[in-house]
Amino acid sequence: MAGDATLEFNDDNFETEVLGSDTPVLVDYWAEWCMPCKMLAPVIEKLADEYQGKAKVGKVDTDANRNVTIQYGINAIPTVILFKGGEVLKKFVGMTNEAELKEALDEAVA
Repeated sequence: MAGDATLEFNDDNFETEVLGSDTPVLVDYWAEWCMPCKMLAPVIEKLADEYQGKAKVGKVDTDANRNVTIQYGINAIPTVILFKGGEVLKKFVGMTNEAELKEALDEAVA
């Protein structure tokens, strides 16, 4: 369900790929059965292409990765969290538009 530039984060690689990243990381928490998640997917993929080399953009399947889902209190999806330096910079719960996500990414990569 991810484009070429969209990364797949999971319980095993989350600490290294997201928390240990030198660049900001936008993480989309989603599930296969979630229609709003599917509607948001093209936006996430577009941002992954656009910010390649400046920020990481990826997805966490909440059904398959319970640890990082519980760790960040994900109880509604889609939820998108922007991390920088291993810390939560911004959290978007529910359907989010591209402009809001771009604004947050632009601030984080500046």
